[in-house]
Amino acid sequence: MKYFFIYLFLIICTGANAIAPLSAFKARPNYLAADTDTVFRKRSISVGLNYGSDILFFGRTGPVKYPYFGGDAIYNFKSGVFLYASETGVIGYNPIVAEIDLGTGYLYKYSKNVSGAISYTRFLFNRDAAAVIKSASSNDVNFKNTFDWKFAKSSVVFDYLFGEANDYFITLNTSKYIETNWGIFDDQDYLSFNPGISAILGTQNFVGRYGADHPGKLDPDFIFPPGGDYDIRSHYNNGRFNALNYSVKLPIAYNRPHYTFEASWKYSIPVNVEGALKNRHEVFFNLTFYYVFF
Repeated sequence: MKYFFIYLFLIICTGANAIAPLSAFKARPNYLAADTDTVFRKRSISVGLNYGSDILFFGRTGPVKYPYFGGDAIYNFKSGVFLYASETGVIGYNPIVAEIDLGTGYLYKYSKNVSGAISYTRFLFNRDAAAVIKSASSNDVNFKNTFDWKFAKSSVVFDYLFGEANDYFITLNTSKYIETNWGIFDDQDYLSFNPGISAILGTQNFVGRYGADHPGKLDPDFIFPPGGDYDIRSHYNNGRFNALNYSVKLPIAYNRPHYTFEASWKYSIPVNVEGALKNRHEVFFNLTFYYVFF
């Protein structure tokens, strides 16, 4: 747990004091997205495209690298309610569409410095597509709170996932947002940087369930002892709440009044990895584009 206390210290010491860029709020935790938690109080529609070098799900990756592409659409109501849908395809595998996500949620603002969202997401998987490690979970309830400390901006996210496997997660994040005060091509654009650190704590029953459901991908005997059904009470206690991942991220974005194009690098450090999954330190690269219609 020493890394956890180091992380809390960094939350206190990391500086951040800036306005989030104009782009769509992303409540889904499953894939990397544009780094913003802006609360909209006007009707808007946003559409986005994204690419990722590998699928990272709550600090875990599968035994095979799965580069992916995806598309999103979000409708924000003036009340703070939002609806969204997304599709994801794994590059190099058929069929093209591997997953569709549908969700709804509510954006709120407690005060000038505290905001957040609560949402529900349903994951729909194509069983003929590549079996990504998140496929053991089909529902997610997400509760996010963001705190602007003036000298720092941080968030605490609670997730409850249920389906073939049930898991609980807490994600802690702190970031420092910086934007240029000069334009690139005119006075309507700017660059922004939002380096951050994060920690994920939780259970990992989805790993054992994935191994049991896809024996060709992982050997279940290395996820939990042989000779019986899936049992989180085994030696490999995937149901134990523990630290799962620490990461450092550097997003760089080009912004205009209605759209954002972002490239980000993330260095991931998985910890307490069970069995044959053998996750190692990995660098992830993502490209994200969002356009907002008001």
